[in-house]
Amino acid sequence: MLRHIALLALLMLLAGCAAQPPEPDPIRRALQNLSDRAVDRVIQVDALQPPADQVLLLVSPQVDDSLEIDSDRFLESLTRALLGVSDGPQVLDWRPAMAGEGGAHQWRMESRLEATAPRLRLTDRDLLPYRLTLSLHRPDNDGALWQTEVEGAFDATAL
Repeated sequence: MLRHIALLALLMLLAGCAAQPPEPDPIRRALQNLSDRAVDRVIQVDALQPPADQVLLLVSPQVDDSLEIDSDRFLESLTRALLGVSDGPQVLDWRPAMAGEGGAHQWRMESRLEATAPRLRLTDRDLLPYRLTLSLHRPDNDGALWQTEVEGAFDATAL
């Protein structure tokens, strides 16, 4: 009888190990996909070559309230994507005290995530069109030296 209980416990343990891992958080996945697309563009910028020699100072993003996305959560996603690049840049949070002179390899990266249209209602989901604008600045200069836009739509059921 004890052998049967032990065998049953072992089978339950093995079944638990063989189960599929839980599905990742859909918000996190959506933000990570957007961040990965954005980082692919940033890493290709000629002035950032080689990326491993650069320091990106990330300004807290401006996020449109209608998208219902927390700016800190988006910043975390963007930071993770940048840190995930092999031989990528060093990444730091920018603070106002960092304004002014910066080294030749320092860049302030600003981001703005905005809704580009009202919620689109489809038969099976709602979509939230967005535009992400990224710009690179020298720490001592307000003018953007490089800028790009990434457009798409979030599935509102994931948000």
